[in-house]
Amino acid sequence: MTTHIIKLAVGIRDVAHLESVQQERAAARGEPTTRRAYTRHKPVRPDVLDDGSLYWVVQGTIRCRQRILGFEEEADSEGRKYCLFVLDSELVPVVPTQRGPFQGWRYLKPDEAPADLERGEDGELPPDEMLKELRSLGLI
Repeated sequence: MTTHIIKLAVGIRDVAHLESVQQERAAARGEPTTRRAYTRHKPVRPDVLDDGSLYWVVQGTIRCRQRILGFEEEADSEGRKYCLFVLDSELVPVVPTQRGPFQGWRYLKPDEAPADLERGEDGELPPDEMLKELRSLGLI
């Protein structure tokens, strides 16, 4: 069974802003195709790497996910170790799902993970206001 990770995107306004910040950081590291997310503790469950994803909470709502490719451990300038989630560069939109605040990251069971969001016939995603209304009506 695959286990996913959920993490807050602190200081991020929306999915486009998350993508922009990740692109800037990747370019600064000289690795434009790989994305990374920092955290203090490395996940210990091995099934996270079995097609697991990192689900991003943006402004109190799970909005997208990225496939987890691996983990790296590094140390900061003071010698404190931290973990880097190595992520696929594609941000996959998911059905917006409210999520309360928490610190760090948490494991997310597959049956608790929101489904990927379907694009319309024109290839576009539904507007946020429409998604909120559909969610409030219990249709998604």
